Amino acid sequence: MSGKVKEVKETKEAMKAKARAKWQKKVLKRLKKGNYRFVHDKLKNENQDSAQRKKWNETQKPFAIVLSCADSRVVPELTFDTGLGELFVVRVAGNVANTDSIASIEYAVAVLKCEVIVVLGHEGCGAVGAAMDGNDMGYNLNHLLVNILPAVKACGCGAPKDNVIVENALHAANELTDRSEIISDAVKGSRLKIHTGYYHLESGKVEFNKKSPCREKKDK
Repeated sequence: MSGKVKEVKETKEAMKAKARAKWQKKVLKRLKKGNYRFVHDKLKNENQDSAQRKKWNETQKPFAIVLSCADSRVVPELTFDTGLGELFVVRVAGNVANTDSIASIEYAVAVLKCEVIVVLGHEGCGAVGAAMDGNDMGYNLNHLLVNILPAVKACGCGAPKDNVIVENALHAANELTDRSEIISDAVKGSRLKIHTGYYHLESGKVEFNKKSPCREKKDK
C-alpha cells in the first residue's frame, strides 16, 4: 500500500470515527431530553400507534440499548419518552450483566448495530439490598445475586445502599466489556459507547455517569 493510499484510508477512518462520536452524543442528548419531558410531565407519547407497529412489522432499528432492573417502577420506555422500536431494553433484577443479558446485548450490538448502551440502576434497588443482606434466597436468586457481590465488596460493610447501587451499575458496565469480545471490540473501535444511569424513584430523573462514592473514597 502506497503512502498516499494509506493516508486516504486513514482519513476516511478518522471521518467515520468522528461521525460515530457525533451520533453517540446525539443519542445521549436524545435520552436526556426524553427524561426531561418525563420528569416534567411533558411526554410526547409518540410512535406508539398502529402506524409505528406497521413500520416495524418485519424489522427493528433501536437507537440505544438499556440494561435495566426488572423493578416495576422503572420503565425505560417511559423514562426516556420513547415509542415502539426505539429502545432495545434488557431487564433483569439488579441490572446485572450475566450470560443471558450480555448475549441479548451482543445481538443488539452485532446485528442491530446499536451504538449506545445505558446500564440503568435505580434508587432503592431490592436486588442490591438482598445482596447486601447476604441471606439465603434459594438457588435461583442466589445465583443472580452473585453478580452484585463485587459491588458490595467494593463498597465495604456498612456502606449506604445507594452507594452500592451506583457501584453495581459501574461494575455491570465493566462486565459487558470484560466478558464479551463483541462488546469490547465495538468499544475499542469507537463503534459503541457505554454509559451508566441512576434513576430517582420519586422525581423520575436519571443521573448519567454518576461517580461511585465507593471508588472516590478509595482514591483519597
